[in-house]
Amino acid sequence: MTEHALRRFGLAALLALSAMGTGRADDTAPAADNEPERWAIHGQTTFVTQYHPAFRSGGFQGPQSLDRGSRADETWDLTVFLGVRPWKGGEFWLNPEADQGFGLSNSLGVAGFPSAEAYKVGQRDPYYKMPRGFFRQTIDLGGETQKVDPDINQLGGSQTANRIVVTIGKYSVVDIFDTNKYAHDPKNDFLNWSLADLGSFDYAADAWGYTYGATVEWYQDWWTIRSGVFDGSSVPNSAKLDQTFISQFQWVTEFEERHTLGAQPGKLKFLVYLTRARLGQYDTATAIARQTGQPANIAAVRDYRSKWGFGLNLEQGLTDDLGLFARAGWSSGDVESYDFTDISESVAVGLSLAGKRWGRDDDTVGAAVAVNNLSRQGLNFLNAGGTGILVGDGSLPHAGVETIFETYYSLAAFKYAHVTADYQLILNPAYNTQRGPVSAFGLRLHAEF
Repeated sequence: MTEHALRRFGLAALLALSAMGTGRADDTAPAADNEPERWAIHGQTTFVTQYHPAFRSGGFQGPQSLDRGSRADETWDLTVFLGVRPWKGGEFWLNPEADQGFGLSNSLGVAGFPSAEAYKVGQRDPYYKMPRGFFRQTIDLGGETQKVDPDINQLGGSQTANRIVVTIGKYSVVDIFDTNKYAHDPKNDFLNWSLADLGSFDYAADAWGYTYGATVEWYQDWWTIRSGVFDGSSVPNSAKLDQTFISQFQWVTEFEERHTLGAQPGKLKFLVYLTRARLGQYDTATAIARQTGQPANIAAVRDYRSKWGFGLNLEQGLTDDLGLFARAGWSSGDVESYDFTDISESVAVGLSLAGKRWGRDDDTVGAAVAVNNLSRQGLNFLNAGGTGILVGDGSLPHAGVETIFETYYSLAAFKYAHVTADYQLILNPAYNTQRGPVSAFGLRLHAEF
């Protein structure tokens, strides 16, 4: 490990050890069951290191290729979650955070990138940011009273089964949309981008995955409908959001139904989104490249256009300790990807098993497969020398679907600390059948306090 990696590893281990003997700040906050928690302080730290050995490259090494030699990179973050309840049903949250490190090859070279803990922006030294600062109001509409347990970005108390929830401020679109019990938290379950989220869901965000927006959710009986509008980036894949807000934006709506199958709970969600932004058309950029003999340049052909997509998301308990998840999605492939990654079609399926059967109730083992694809127009653009958000080998004469297998074992070392071993096998990285396969080995340390 590098000196910086050792420092991050040591800090993560120290915090994990401290978590063994201390409870969360909210453990004694409520005076009685369901009494509204008035304030809370939580924290988390996560360290991830990943390594891949050298692999065949087929002679390809473009500006956004995964390094074909052996390589290891690390990321570390520390977040504090500060919450206060100003009145009944209301919550203010701030999440100051420190980050450090890089994803493999500076988070380039694979559309379904191996670590969702790695951002598109990396730095060698720790830096500060405020990824979330939002207000949430819950309006009870009746029905069964439900207990709300204290958690990260959630004050303890109670709510009714039928309710309206309004969230306004800065947060991530996928904090609310496309959530899944078994595959949505790279600090605890699957690490790969296209397993933690729907790969084809090109959600609005800055380079760290956050944006400003407003969401309204209506919970009623067995269903929920949620809809939100969000600010887009100033230019695709930018660290800055559009300051005018209304000129580049995204609208997202999701319908969720809840059911019981064989005495086990499940959810099925249908999501649709529409983006209006300055985006480039793949075919136009490719045609110019063929005429000029220069690499395709998507930035030169951007204009105000629409992009839309939809997705399905299933979580289903199979037994008390075994769960299934599946996602499938599509997005319009004639225009460039906006803010997430270079995927227009994605399917993922996997299983999550708690360790109850071998006497380790808080351990988890997971296994999943993601299959990602880019539209014909997008593949032609890459073959003409174009670069997308994460991919671009210089040319792509032999395109194929990108397929990723991931498995992990999360060991509960202490009450609030987990150590995870992770393995990913990546076939056709960046849709290039002449590259790989690539094996990525990972170690994750995570503590909550």
